[in-house]
Amino acid sequence: MISASLIQAAEGDANPLLPNFWEFLVVALGFVVLLYVVKKWIAPAFEKAYQARVEAIEGGLNEAEKAKAEAAAMKAEYEQNLGDARAEASRMREEARAEGAQIVAEHKEKAAAEAARITEQAQQQIAAERASAAYSLQAEVGTLATQLASRIVGEALEDDSRSQRVVDRFLADLDADQAAQAGQTGAAQ
Repeated sequence: MISASLIQAAEGDANPLLPNFWEFLVVALGFVVLLYVVKKWIAPAFEKAYQARVEAIEGGLNEAEKAKAEAAAMKAEYEQNLGDARAEASRMREEARAEGAQIVAEHKEKAAAEAARITEQAQQQIAAERASAAYSLQAEVGTLATQLASRIVGEALEDDSRSQRVVDRFLADLDADQAAQAGQTGAAQ
């Protein structure tokens, strides 16, 4: 099973470790042609693809850096806007509080003025009713005193004007006595 060529090669003086010259020449020539084809067309295509890939990667990195810078600028702007909005909201809250306090103060003043007006009106009404009651009581006391005096004396006191003067003088004396007593009590204290 050993092939015949191997047997012939072993019998001759050809050294199996040294290649055949023509075979070596064909292989060397094929290698040179292959090397030329690789250098002329294949290597530049690979180099071009490599350069395109490098440029794409560098462009992507540059775009990523730009996007990162834009994102940082947008974040800073957002934070600035957020800070401005918070300051504006705080200012508006303070204005609303001040306006609310002013409205409350105005309403308190109005309520106090209304209460004072109502109190004054009530005091005037009480004073008028007191004066009316005093006048009514004075007239009634005068009439009762005249009737009582006419029963005691046994004569009718028909002169209304005279009886009215007597009653008025009596009440004036009574008021003077009360004022004198009030003055002595105030001095004692």
